[in-house]
Amino acid sequence: MEIKQLEPGFSICHAIYPADMAEVKANGFLSIICNRQPGEAEDHSDDAALRKAAEEAGLEWCEIPVTPGEYTPDAIEAFGHAIETLPTPILAFCRTGRRAISLWAHTQAQKADCDIGPLLQAAHAAGHDLSDQHDALIKR
Repeated sequence: MEIKQLEPGFSICHAIYPADMAEVKANGFLSIICNRQPGEAEDHSDDAALRKAAEEAGLEWCEIPVTPGEYTPDAIEAFGHAIETLPTPILAFCRTGRRAISLWAHTQAQKADCDIGPLLQAAHAAGHDLSDQHDALIKR
């Protein structure tokens, strides 16, 4: 499991498994946001098993399923609400981490004092190129 911190209290990673929940908890996380679509990949655990393992480990669980590349206003609003209300630190994940980091960037871009450059740099440092979303981020 490769965790990338984007800001204090918020990190992302690629797909996780039920067996990873103890490690997630041991790393100090209190909440998990799942951005995968239910049943999106046969080689990954189903969401019910992930949720059960997270809750058994004492982690808050939140699902905001997103289709890759489709960052709707509703999904962005739900993600923003989750990162404002869930106990921190939060770990968000999807299959590769791209949806999680994209939702984070779109949420941050809505803030009046947001500078898009550092968002794109943070994404790049975490291994994700969001330059294709530059125009959409500016419009937020």
